[in-house]
Amino acid sequence: MNLLPYFEFCVQTAQIAGQITLGYFNTGIRPDIKTDDTPVTAADRAAETYIRGRIEKAYPAHAILGEEFGSTGSVGNSFRWIIDPIDGTKSFMRGVPMYAVLIGLEIDGVIKVGAAYYPGTGEMLCAYDGGGAWWNGRRAQVSDQGEIDQSFVCYTNVRNMFRHHREKEWNAISEKAYATRGWSDAFGYLMVATGRAEVMLDPIMATWDCGPFPVIFQEAGGYFGNWAGVVGHTHKEAMACNAKLLPKVLRLFEEGRSL
Repeated sequence: MNLLPYFEFCVQTAQIAGQITLGYFNTGIRPDIKTDDTPVTAADRAAETYIRGRIEKAYPAHAILGEEFGSTGSVGNSFRWIIDPIDGTKSFMRGVPMYAVLIGLEIDGVIKVGAAYYPGTGEMLCAYDGGGAWWNGRRAQVSDQGEIDQSFVCYTNVRNMFRHHREKEWNAISEKAYATRGWSDAFGYLMVATGRAEVMLDPIMATWDCGPFPVIFQEAGGYFGNWAGVVGHTHKEAMACNAKLLPKVLRLFEEGRSL
């Protein structure tokens, strides 16, 4: 299958949607609070509306899953677009530029195409299966750091490590790491995929929060999946790291759980 047309469409759509979000950024926008106690803004809704409209026009037979407007299309459709119009809404609404527009194309249950666009910093991270991972037109590559005590470990919210019973694993790796940094949400995955950090951890993860990342890390030479070493985007938790560190991180987690 020729994935290049889907890739080009995905990248262009994410970039235009990102420009839509910038029209609301740092304007004092006020959020609404959803039933799950998370914020949503007019920018989230406007960006997802645009993305959905573009997909529906170009690929009317494809299914869509988006954070703000749910699922459309037939169940079991081989092609499904996964959308998060603003990953990092809490940062966005406070004028912090560490947010992203995320779009992934899932084909028969596997992410084959993905784009993560960071409007606040102007960075595009994208990939398709067999076509490499790209960061603003150059190859994206994870770091080759193989020692945890020389690695940067990123996270979104330490409190969630305890809420979701991952405090033992978190304590084990945070005590060993060279540095821990709260470069949260999609921004942490950007850091790892481009070799600027080594590990990103989320003990809770919705499918739309990570749509593009499995193929991006596959093509960048790294790992994206759950905390047990199983790749994929539907585990309700997520970890990314470079290939050298993966066995050491998994072993460290196992040791932490045994304490």
